[in-house]
Amino acid sequence: MKQNIAIIMGGYSAEVHISLKSGNVVYTHLNKEKYTPFRVHILQDKWVALDESNVEYPIDKNDFSFILNGQKILFDCVFNAIHGNPGENGAILAYLNMIGLKHTSANWYQMALTFNKRDTLSVVKEYGIPTAISFYLNKGNTIDIDGIVAKVGLPCFVKPNNAGSSFGISKVHTIEELVPAIEYAYEQDSEILIESFLEGREVSVGVIEYQNTIKVMPITEIISENDFFDYEAKYEGKSKEITPAQLPSELQDKIETIAKKVYQVLNMSGFSRSEFILVKGVPHFLEMNTVPYLTENSILPQQAACSGISLAELFDNAIQSALN
Repeated sequence: MKQNIAIIMGGYSAEVHISLKSGNVVYTHLNKEKYTPFRVHILQDKWVALDESNVEYPIDKNDFSFILNGQKILFDCVFNAIHGNPGENGAILAYLNMIGLKHTSANWYQMALTFNKRDTLSVVKEYGIPTAISFYLNKGNTIDIDGIVAKVGLPCFVKPNNAGSSFGISKVHTIEELVPAIEYAYEQDSEILIESFLEGREVSVGVIEYQNTIKVMPITEIISENDFFDYEAKYEGKSKEITPAQLPSELQDKIETIAKKVYQVLNMSGFSRSEFILVKGVPHFLEMNTVPYLTENSILPQQAACSGISLAELFDNAIQSALN
């Protein structure tokens, strides 16, 4: 008997439309002979399952079921394709855990931890993993411009602490740009992370559970046409993504080792994609994405293809790992 799979997509953040694209790619490529997949839109105003004709059916939040043609549909597993809140920050996963429904992501606490950039950096630093110098602000704090610049220098990056897709991020070159950048970041989040600029090549490394082992995917080098890897660079073709990255074997081994270590010290499972800047041959960790973008041209699917793993195999493995 085929298993019912809910592919949750959408969410409550600015990444809703990107999530819908990722979720539809999973729906398209999932093996229909093995599974009966349903797209489930998790939106601010509704939770609904869609049939093949895009007719919507309300989700019963008591057990995450819905009624189709008079029959109650229950799910065997949930495939999490929600970027941001409530999928990537663990909120909906805590709910799924409470009702006993398996899902493809890590435990809700690990998801919440890794979605919080400041907390993630605090953990990895304890394990000797190099990072940028950082300064933290909460909305309402006094903004000590001189103190910030003295600690992180210029240029620097101002980021919302809990946001993705580069929303709210600015690269600040002068003191005069700092306060507007902070105000811009506060539009996305009440917590701010300000980091020193790291000069070097940027790489992205997928680390996943594959066939019951931790697998480090081929490394991707990111070369942005813009000042940094911003929204345009990520989604509008303003960057080159070279997979596999052309790196000396010794440096490649170093990056793979530290990427796997980050995955392990954060107690991760399921999908992840971590970003690093290579400063004089030393990988500096930036952040981890635990619901990476899953469109055909996105970085993790590129890395899977380079490894000889099709999208159908990638998604099937995630579901089987969750079920087992």
